[in-house]
Amino acid sequence: MANTPSRWSITRRGWLAAAALSTLLSACAPMAPATGADPLPSWNEGANKQRIVEFVRAVTTEGGKDYVAPGDRIAVFDNDGTLWLEYPVYTQVRFVFDRIRVMAPMHPEWKEKEPYKSVIAGDMKGAMAGGTKGILEMLGVAQSGSTTFEFEAIVDQWMKASNDPRFKRPYSELTYQPMQEVLRFLRANGFKTYIVSGGTVDFMRAFTEPVYGIPNEQVIGSRQKFAFEVKDGQPMVMMQPQLEYSDDKEGKPIAIAQIIGKRPIAAFGNSDGDFQMLQWTTAGSGKRLGMIVHHDDAAREYAYDRKSSIGHLAEGLDQYQAMGWGLISMKNDWKVIFSPAK
Repeated sequence: MANTPSRWSITRRGWLAAAALSTLLSACAPMAPATGADPLPSWNEGANKQRIVEFVRAVTTEGGKDYVAPGDRIAVFDNDGTLWLEYPVYTQVRFVFDRIRVMAPMHPEWKEKEPYKSVIAGDMKGAMAGGTKGILEMLGVAQSGSTTFEFEAIVDQWMKASNDPRFKRPYSELTYQPMQEVLRFLRANGFKTYIVSGGTVDFMRAFTEPVYGIPNEQVIGSRQKFAFEVKDGQPMVMMQPQLEYSDDKEGKPIAIAQIIGKRPIAAFGNSDGDFQMLQWTTAGSGKRLGMIVHHDDAAREYAYDRKSSIGHLAEGLDQYQAMGWGLISMKNDWKVIFSPAK
């Protein structure tokens, strides 16, 4: 007569199988964040950190009076001076100057023509003397004549090869660690994060996803004209030397309305070029968040605002309190400035 297993042995085997299955499912399941973990560890405790954390808690608490559905959790960020270094020369302007030097052998006439002459000679003051008009002219020359894909590769190569003169680090590493934490914190709570910058879209799209985790379709900026061409049977989109749209000041809320089609509930900037974006964002109904990054740390970065042509901030300083925005002090609110070296 065959041995019949006891009820205990059957029950024990079932329990062991269930325990094994539970262990397997636990191993495969995503880990929940540690309870009480600080979402903004590079921020000092204070009103601005508290403002961000409480805003996110309020708009994500189901059943709360300030709850916002995930599809409407839109946050917009300026790039230069808000997410990465912009002073004393915008990073994209440094790229344009380097491209002019690379192209100079094909344009001997530039040796006697300003501002090209100063750029080739490394005279930064002379190169900037032509103001916005001169820079836009050189940008058109430096960023045209290639396909969008070729240009992305050019920017990618430059980003990997170039270092900031003061900090001796690649520009991709000179992003603000506290702001990187804000981006991640918002996305972890169902937000879509967009860049809305005066820089050109195609320059930024070459690095925004690996640097910030923001995909191409969530990058809004100034736009160059494009042209569709077919060469040797190959269709391509070619970059033209003209600027089609300037994404600055009132251009920012207009571009957001056209491209996103929704009013954001949070906006971060650092200059008067971002004023209208914050103004429009925070004018909406319900809970809103507007924040200005103030460059007041000359030791760890730079100190500039009212008198600076780069990142000029005057109207924002005068009105941020009346508008209900937070003014982030780099010196007092941030434990560290830049992201760790890779």
